[in-house]
Amino acid sequence: MSRTLDMDALKEKLTRDGYVVIENVLDADQLQDARRQVEQLMADELANPLPLDEEVHEDDAEIEAYYRKHYTVSDAEAKRMVARIHAYRRDNADTRWPVPIGKVSKNFLHLPTLFDNDRSQRVWNLPGKAPGLLPLMQHPAVLALARHVLGQDCGLHDFQSTSIGPQTGGGAWHVDAPLGQIPEPLPEFPLTLQNVWLLDDFTADNGATRVMPGSHLLRKAPPWGGDPLEGEVTLTAPAGSVAIWLSNTWHRSGPNSTAGQRRAILCNYNVSWLRGFCDFTSTLPPEVIPTLSHEARYLLGFSSRAPRTR
Repeated sequence: MSRTLDMDALKEKLTRDGYVVIENVLDADQLQDARRQVEQLMADELANPLPLDEEVHEDDAEIEAYYRKHYTVSDAEAKRMVARIHAYRRDNADTRWPVPIGKVSKNFLHLPTLFDNDRSQRVWNLPGKAPGLLPLMQHPAVLALARHVLGQDCGLHDFQSTSIGPQTGGGAWHVDAPLGQIPEPLPEFPLTLQNVWLLDDFTADNGATRVMPGSHLLRKAPPWGGDPLEGEVTLTAPAGSVAIWLSNTWHRSGPNSTAGQRRAILCNYNVSWLRGFCDFTSTLPPEVIPTLSHEARYLLGFSSRAPRTR
C-alpha cells in the first residue's frame, strides 16, 4: 500500500464497533492474481465434486437431515456431506462421535461446499490448494490487528474462498464458532477475528456482509433469522479492500439480487489455544513448507500444537 494507515484509529474502531473496513489494500495486479486463483479452484471443484461412496453408517439419515435443516443444500450436496463425514471418520480411526451431530463442535464439522441450492460455493483449505495466496495471511496491517485482538501468538483458524451466487436470499445472523455453541453470557473477548478480502465490489445489492455495530458487547448470540435489524451496517467497499470483524460481532451475508457472483477470500485467525477449522500442517504441499518464514509456519500450525511426549 502506498498510503500510511492510522493503526491506532483502526484498533479503536474495531474495539468500539466490532468491525472495520480498510479500502483498496490490494493493487490491481494482486487483485487480478487472487481472482484468477480462486476462479480456477472453484471451476475445478465444480467440475469434480466429491464422489459418493458405498458405505452405510448407522447415523447417515440423521446426518443428512441435519444438513437439510440447517443449510439450503440440494439433495446431491446433502448426500455429499454424508460422504464427507464417512471420509473424516476413515481419517480418524473410524471413530464415531459420542453425541448426536447437532451437539458436535462445529470445529469438527464440514460446512457445505455448495449452498443456496448450488448457487453459492466455498472452497476450503486455500493454503493447501493455492499457496500463492498465503501472503494475504501475513499482510502487515491485518496481522497487526489480529495480534492486537487475539495476542501475539494467534494462529490461522480458517482460510477459504466463497462465492455468494446471484438471486440468493442471504444468510442468518450469527456469531462465529464456537461462540454459538457455548452458554451465555459469552466471553468478554473474541475467540477469532474474521478478515474478508473482497474479490468483487461489495454493494448493498450483491450480498455485501451486514454487521451490527456494538453487538460484540452484548455477550450473547443474535436471534436466529435473516431479517434486517435496526441499526445494521452494510459493509460496502471496492474490490481489493478487506473487511474485518470480531467473532462475537453479529453478522450475516446479505441477499444478492444481482445477476453476478459476490466473491471473497476469508482469512480467519484464532487465539492460540483454540482448535482451528483445518489442519494445514497435513495438507500443505511439502515443497512449499521450507519456503515459508517461521512466522508463516507458526500461523499455519507448526510448533503451535500439543507436543508428542515420550
